[in-house]
Amino acid sequence: MIREEEEDDDEEEEEEDYEDEKRGTLSFVLSFISNTMSGFLRSLVCFRRAEMLNVPPQSFPSMSSQQRVAPSGQPRNKVALKPGHSLMDWIRLTKSGRDLTGLKGRLIEVTEEELKKHNTRNDCWTCIRGMVYNVSAYMDFHPGGEEELMRAAGMDGTDLFDQVHRWVNYESMLKECLVGKMVVKASMVLKAQPTKKEHTHVNGITPPPPLLPEPAKVPLPAKDHRPRYDWFQTDETVTIVVYTKRKIPNSGCSVVDLQGNILRIEILLGSWSYLLHWSLSHEVEEIVATKTVSSVGKIQVCLRKVVHAKWTQVGQPLESHDSFIRSKDRGLFYRDCVLVSKKEVTHDTQLFCFRLPPGTHMHVPVGRHVYLKASIQGSDVVKPYTPVDEVLMPQKKTVSSDIYLMVKVYPDGLFTPHLDSLDIGASLSISSPDGPSTLRSLRDVTHLYLLAAGTGFTPMARLLRLALQDLSSVRKTKLMFFNRQERDILWHSELEQLCAEEERFQVEYVLSEPPGSWMGRRGQVEATMLQGFLDRPEDSKCLVCVCGPTGFTELAVQLVRQQGFSEEEIHAFQG
Repeated sequence: MIREEEEDDDEEEEEEDYEDEKRGTLSFVLSFISNTMSGFLRSLVCFRRAEMLNVPPQSFPSMSSQQRVAPSGQPRNKVALKPGHSLMDWIRLTKSGRDLTGLKGRLIEVTEEELKKHNTRNDCWTCIRGMVYNVSAYMDFHPGGEEELMRAAGMDGTDLFDQVHRWVNYESMLKECLVGKMVVKASMVLKAQPTKKEHTHVNGITPPPPLLPEPAKVPLPAKDHRPRYDWFQTDETVTIVVYTKRKIPNSGCSVVDLQGNILRIEILLGSWSYLLHWSLSHEVEEIVATKTVSSVGKIQVCLRKVVHAKWTQVGQPLESHDSFIRSKDRGLFYRDCVLVSKKEVTHDTQLFCFRLPPGTHMHVPVGRHVYLKASIQGSDVVKPYTPVDEVLMPQKKTVSSDIYLMVKVYPDGLFTPHLDSLDIGASLSISSPDGPSTLRSLRDVTHLYLLAAGTGFTPMARLLRLALQDLSSVRKTKLMFFNRQERDILWHSELEQLCAEEERFQVEYVLSEPPGSWMGRRGQVEATMLQGFLDRPEDSKCLVCVCGPTGFTELAVQLVRQQGFSEEEIHAFQG
């Protein structure tokens, strides 16, 4: 996640305050009623063509579920899988020739009544975006446990799936479990809800069209507060200018992709996403230049013409052009990146550097991650990782053409051994930034406390740099770093150097398997350990950030609460 300035906090708070204010205005009410009535009328037109059931959203996961996220951002639990039930084992099973549908290779059309019949542990069907899958065999392989899969048993699970797993490539993982296509009676049309994403072809079957044109998931800001764009040209260049109408970070908040003659510009504005998408009128050079003018909220994208001729338009608008929606409702976009370097950080952790394509510029805000996608044994495997800078405290602006990832390699894993085996020059698909931004909670913070375990340090690395170099309000930053052995400490020498040079920074190491000569803290995270670490000076504003394995994060958040910190003062990075 490439660094983000304090202005991003202002931008997010300003946008959220504005949304609250406009909800009370008459124009908002009229706009909302208009959109609602328009959507209802369109639904009547589509009435006889509907083929897919999508039940209204439900509370998912349940209040008692192991996957429920706590108010502080505590990540969901993963269930300990039985031996022989890893992702690699599931891929082997799907390729074994075993009949996972119970239909001996037949594909059928499934009615609502038929779907409801298959709602037990050993006979569990569910529907995702109009396609029905028999997930009975997958129960013991699901990292979230049987309970979560059973919540979608015998029903349409599209909304439930999107709330927890929208980035997962379910088509690839469940292709051998495909039962067929979902169909319903026309009378069910008005009860159905639209799907969130585009449909894809699965095993030769084309999913049914969406029931209704996709409405906004939440009311959009009034039109005059939407970003807008303009463009101008010279004999040699074409420049697109985006006016965001709000403060934006100096480091940038844009993701630009030029692939052939297709130009895609996405602007990340807090929890919102503004997209421009064209098939360009004429050929341009591969290199794209971007410029951010944070003081006025302006972003410029400059293209160089191949032929010095006058353009009458930028190009033909493509899907979702000039759209402004919640980022969570925008589908992930990938581009192929090239591995340019790999450096050992510890005995089992590598720092990978991937170079974006020449036509891509990407700024990853602090607090967000990217997804890596690779084809392994014929299946697409997707994993989220938090980018870091090339070094702990870079002295110059990070180049937006490089993405650095600090990854621990697990010998018995599926994805990380594949990643580690890549040769320099090999390609890997990397998504645009995703996940909630964490920076609004940093506004006016004076004391920042970081609790990290293992590779849970990665989101803390750029947060450290932001706090010490860009946030003038922060008077003290303290890191408590938990590891098994001293050799496991990431960027150990860099942390020691920073501690010696920066009086506002303090680090404490805790080892669970220390040598006899170890003079630092020992053991696991516990209450007495945090009592002296989490001090609250008079007239201070504190924030405690936590990241690590699920068990560590849960316990640490609980202990921090016991120290008297409120939910607003705790942020657990999702992992």
